[in-house]
Order: sequence, then C-alpha cells, then structure tokens
Amino acid sequence: MTWMVIRLILTLAFVAGVLWFAARVAKKRGLGGGSSIIEVVARQRMGRSSTVAVLRVADRVLVVGTTEEHVTLLAEMDGEIVEEMLAEAEEERVAQQDARRAALAARRPVAVLEGPDDDDSPTTQIALPQLPGVPGARRPRKAPPATRHGGGTGGGLVAGSVFDRAAWTQVVEGLRERTVRR
Repeated sequence: MTWMVIRLILTLAFVAGVLWFAARVAKKRGLGGGSSIIEVVARQRMGRSSTVAVLRVADRVLVVGTTEEHVTLLAEMDGEIVEEMLAEAEEERVAQQDARRAALAARRPVAVLEGPDDDDSPTTQIALPQLPGVPGARRPRKAPPATRHGGGTGGGLVAGSVFDRAAWTQVVEGLRERTVRR
C-alpha cells in the first residue's frame, strides 16, 4: 500500500516536471504567453477562405483582410472608437444573456396549490404557452381532475410527479401543437 502511494506521488511529480519544461520551451519560442504587443480584437469569417480581422498593434488598431495567400491592410482605426464598439457589443451580449435567462425562468414548472375540500396538497403543473389554433390540428384533450386518493388517471400518490399520466399527456399535447406542419 505504501509503495503505491510513493509511486503515485513520483508519477505526479514527473508529469508536473514535463509540463513545466514544455511551458518554458513554449515561452522561449514565443508560442505561449499573453503579454504580446499584437492582439486580435475581433475576427469575422467572410467566406470559405477569407476573414476580416481587427488587430491592435501597440497603440494602433488595424483592420486587415486575410486569405490563404495574402494579408491586406484595409483600414486603420482610432483606438477609442474600437473600445466604444467593444463596450457596446459587450452590453448587448449581456442584455441578450439576461433576456435568455428570463425566458428560461418563465418556462420553469409552476407550483400550484389545489385539491378537493380545502385539501392543500401541492402539485406541479407545467406552464405551457397558449399557441394559436392551426386549421386541421388536433385539439388538446382536457385532463380529468386529479383527486388525492381517487381512481382517476393522474391522481393518487403520483399526482404531479414524473409518473403522472396527466402531466405527460399535457406535455405531449403541447409538443404536438408546436410541431404541426404549417
């Protein structure tokens, strides 16, 4: 047992040494390291083999077009304008991300308290959006009301769980409504 622990430690030390040596070699050759004076600010693919890139070289911002054979200087821009545009793009990205999170939060299951005779038994229903009717589409069936200990479908001890037939019926009908060919 002790020999296995020693062997494990020696193996990890060997791997760490190899990684450290590879990092030093890469740094000497200029392959790694983020402290370069050339920075690619943005890149946009224009075709199969052509791109437009915005580069920051020291204090200058250059727009270059690249293909497989050539690199062409397209324009030189003011650094402040590029910074403003990047800040604007970041704000737009954050706003879109917040909107996606809000949309996902709106789709989460909603807890509903319902039950016969003031029996506050919590069940979970999936909130599905109302979709416009499509001519020729099947109308969703009404699920029978769930009872606490009754013999109806979707009732009893499995009401609101993964095994609830009414919940699955509601999900399938919602998916059918969304996937009808128009």
